[in-house]
Amino acid sequence: QVQLVESGGGLVQPGGSLRLSCVASGFTLNFYAIGWFRQAPGKEREGVSCISGSDGSTYYADSVKGRFTSSRDNAKNTVYLQMNSLKPEDTAVYYCATDSQWAYSCSDYVREAGHGMDYWGKGALVTVSS
Repeated sequence: QVQLVESGGGLVQPGGSLRLSCVASGFTLNFYAIGWFRQAPGKEREGVSCISGSDGSTYYADSVKGRFTSSRDNAKNTVYLQMNSLKPEDTAVYYCATDSQWAYSCSDYVREAGHGMDYWGKGALVTVSS
């Protein structure tokens, strides 16, 4: 059974850092793209980042480029999202997801806010506030 579980969310002051983890079970994640997405209250879901299953290349939304970094630990079957220089507008529930069909590229998943992703975690709340 495919499962994705996020952790690491919490409350952080503006300018601070958090690292989210996405632990996969039921499949080997290094064969698949893993995307991070977020949804703020009252707003639509948006793509944050994606790490490719083929070569580990990454793609980021312009809003987080230079501040967020996605990485993968194959031994732990885990993908991370390191978030630095956090801003209040980063406040959202963050989800990791994967596409078991290899339908699209990482840039597509981020630009299309997760269209094509068929397995999702339940999310981790990140609150950036003083």
